[in-house]
Amino acid sequence: MSHSDAAPIALTTGEPAGIGPELVVQLLQQPVDQSLCVLADPDLLMERAALIGLPLAIKDERLIAPGGEAALLPIELSAPSIAGELDVSNAPYVLEMLGRAAEGCLSGEFSALVTAPVQKSTLIEAGNAFVGHTEFFAERAGVDMPVMMLASEHLKVALVTIHMPLSQVPGAITTERLESVIRTVYADLKGRFGIAQPVIGVCGLNPHAGESGHLGKEEQQVISPLLKALQSEGLDVRGPLPADTAFTQESLKNLDVVVAMFHDQGLPVIKHQGFGHVVNVTLGLPFVRTSVDHGTALDLAGTGRADVSSLISAVRLARTLSRGS
Repeated sequence: MSHSDAAPIALTTGEPAGIGPELVVQLLQQPVDQSLCVLADPDLLMERAALIGLPLAIKDERLIAPGGEAALLPIELSAPSIAGELDVSNAPYVLEMLGRAAEGCLSGEFSALVTAPVQKSTLIEAGNAFVGHTEFFAERAGVDMPVMMLASEHLKVALVTIHMPLSQVPGAITTERLESVIRTVYADLKGRFGIAQPVIGVCGLNPHAGESGHLGKEEQQVISPLLKALQSEGLDVRGPLPADTAFTQESLKNLDVVVAMFHDQGLPVIKHQGFGHVVNVTLGLPFVRTSVDHGTALDLAGTGRADVSSLISAVRLARTLSRGS
């Protein structure tokens, strides 16, 4: 069913040398049941389609493929892009694409945003203070503390800290930050995911959630007092949970989401469980943003072997969430 009357979902094609452009070509080979607008260099898409041997045509800023059509918002590459070969001179292209997508989401031109992976190192080497998509869109939208959540069919994991060295994590887990993250998760699970009474499991920072203060004090000083305060308001928050048991089947049966204190506390679990079908969702933005759960996979670029399933899942979830909000 085509929703041509609704604003389209914007789809950014990410790092031009990575698998993003060809994943979009692969996506368009399957039935397109949503109004999409692809932000990309037209020549890049045609070159990648030819390279991986899939049909694609462009007519009047429409992409035409066996699965259907999508609008094309052309953005010009700074330099021709070769699959698998990074080029710092294309960093402005990537940032222009992301900026244009954010602008369109904020103005209502787009109903949601799905992003293919970018190469952070290239953006940084080009002189940009780029930490990640999540932070980039938050800054554009004027949001102080976005929340990164990965969602699969059976599990949702949200993060208190995202892209920072492990040595900086304990100092970053303040009452204010933790409260902001939990409130954002709670609000978006209700407002976007339609969960009437979200049950939030919150991990401790230390092994065994601090073992009564013998393995660290963060649980006693920051996490437990905050959870008690939120519980007294009526939020169903549980913890601090020892991370090694928070993800057991028994524990997860009772939770809608697990809030992990740092990137590698929560993400290895969900990626092990469902890599390829996991979707990255940014919570706390004024618009819906989803993404694939993988990187640019430069070694696969141009081979046609990249797996499109995470992108398909990301588009589906973006559609569901944008209708729900």
